[in-house]
Amino acid sequence: MLDGFDDGYAEVNGTRLHYVAGGTGQPLLLLPGWPMTWWEFHKIMPELARRHRVIAVDLRGMGDSAKPDTGYDKKTMARDVAELVRHLGYDRVDIAGSDIGAMVAFSFAANHPEVVNRVAILDVPHPDTFFNSFAMLPQPGQPHLWWFAFNQVADLPEKLLAGRARLLIDWLIEHQARDVGAISERSRAIYADAYDQPGAIRAANGWYQAFGQDITDMQTYGRLPMPVLALGGLYYAPLPMALADRADDIRFVELAGAGHYLAEERPDDVVRVLTEFFG
Repeated sequence: MLDGFDDGYAEVNGTRLHYVAGGTGQPLLLLPGWPMTWWEFHKIMPELARRHRVIAVDLRGMGDSAKPDTGYDKKTMARDVAELVRHLGYDRVDIAGSDIGAMVAFSFAANHPEVVNRVAILDVPHPDTFFNSFAMLPQPGQPHLWWFAFNQVADLPEKLLAGRARLLIDWLIEHQARDVGAISERSRAIYADAYDQPGAIRAANGWYQAFGQDITDMQTYGRLPMPVLALGGLYYAPLPMALADRADDIRFVELAGAGHYLAEERPDDVVRVLTEFFG
């Protein structure tokens, strides 16, 4: 646990969410990605907490949150977060999400705009029709997102990875981080322990297996009315294409040379950009 932060749990939307909160000021929710947990933000939380009440959330199926059989479409996961906001007694919040958390943050803003001041999307957009064009085989000059297909397979991934989540986590870090050493042995062990829990791989697969529904839901969303930040590193290039027509007020920022794990690889830059954006 981080100094100045405390664990909390909330029964919301038929599931149980774990969160870690600290600081004072305007509430700022942080939503992590795969294969991480709330700990993904541990380097940036203390500094952000100087200006905000920071709440880092383990999403449905992640970390110490419950791992139900269903509900991994991003619209349902966004409702989890909206009910958490109400549970905590807030009228409006700022929100930032990374990877899967970025997808949930976008859905949260689209489906619950009345409680959102500003939203930051880190490195990955919400699933949209262009997801259907990702190649199965490696293509020159393009990222090979093989895990999108791997996570679609029922049952097999959790059998292959039972007690072996560290193998997958190390591979992803080695191939997606540009500063591999920024993600410490302690952090890798925390993530491995989380995904070695019963049901954790199945739940993580569920986030990907719901992409078809997420794409369908995306076609029903209008433009986001609140200010949006799209902050990218390794996967910055698709963000303008994916998000430019999805918001009335959007700012694009690239952290050149950064890998995928922005909050761990470039914490000072992430704090600076988020502070400038959220105020």
